[in-house]
Amino acid sequence: MNYKPIIIVAGEPNSIFLEIFFKSFKKKKFKSPIIIICSYKLFLLQMKKLNFNFKVNILGKDLSKLSLKKNRINLMNVNYKTEKAFEKITSKSNKYIENCFILGIKLLKSGLSNKFINGPISKKHFLKNKYFGITEYLAKKTKCKKFAMLIYNKKLSVVPITTHLPIKLVSRKINKQEIINKIELVNRFYKKNLNKKPNIAVTGLNPHCESIHKYNEDEKIIKPVIKQLKKRYNVSGPHPADTIFLKNNRKYFDVIVGMYHDQVLTPIKTLYEYDAINITLGLPFIRISPDHGPNEKMIGKNLSNPLSLLKAIKFLDRS
Repeated sequence: MNYKPIIIVAGEPNSIFLEIFFKSFKKKKFKSPIIIICSYKLFLLQMKKLNFNFKVNILGKDLSKLSLKKNRINLMNVNYKTEKAFEKITSKSNKYIENCFILGIKLLKSGLSNKFINGPISKKHFLKNKYFGITEYLAKKTKCKKFAMLIYNKKLSVVPITTHLPIKLVSRKINKQEIINKIELVNRFYKKNLNKKPNIAVTGLNPHCESIHKYNEDEKIIKPVIKQLKKRYNVSGPHPADTIFLKNNRKYFDVIVGMYHDQVLTPIKTLYEYDAINITLGLPFIRISPDHGPNEKMIGKNLSNPLSLLKAIKFLDRS
């Protein structure tokens, strides 16, 4: 069986990503060839700094002449000027990261693969408030109108209706169509990739799904749309967010859909820590990111846990 390659954009050069990549590659052999897109010079500097030693197969940019090696790191070089293995995160790396993403998307559009992983970036420096996160960045680059961020664990996953949005703006972005879009994307993903119809719980926006204000989003928006969706999907709610994650409540569900980022990401990270991956639903390819940021405080220490990246690669390495 021929496995399509997994394309990996390393992301922010001053992060823990290459460290966890080295650890992942050392720990396990994969059925799919790995193509990492990054600076070869930086790759060598960090590999030496962190005491790893891998043979690297350098790839050219001519896709018709690619010679992939299965059990070796295949690398596509993108130039990045640096003399140090690690520096502080600044906007210096922005163009480099952009060029890496451009090359990665080019490979995906060519049909070479539909498997994509990206390392973390700095929202402050790279996205510069133009996008809420890489989910939205990739959706824009691929002209994708409907998308969702799924934090996946085989026992329980979560989806926020709004992502990296200030709390004071959340209620303005809660609407029936966004909830419908997210539920449809979740069902499509589970059916196509996991061969199951998921049981989905939807949280309310307000504490206990109650509000002292005249306008209650739980009654006016969330409850009616769930009633509508029940005709097609295994969905229920609105559930109070402070109790839905209790053991005897969450055991009935595959996915919990929340109204904002920390409402569902805080409990899922508390439950599973690094044993979760960030999957963008709705893109023309499967995009996964380890569920952590650049973690600038840990760079160069060789103490970071590679579990999330291993889970991401393992998920894409099934076929």
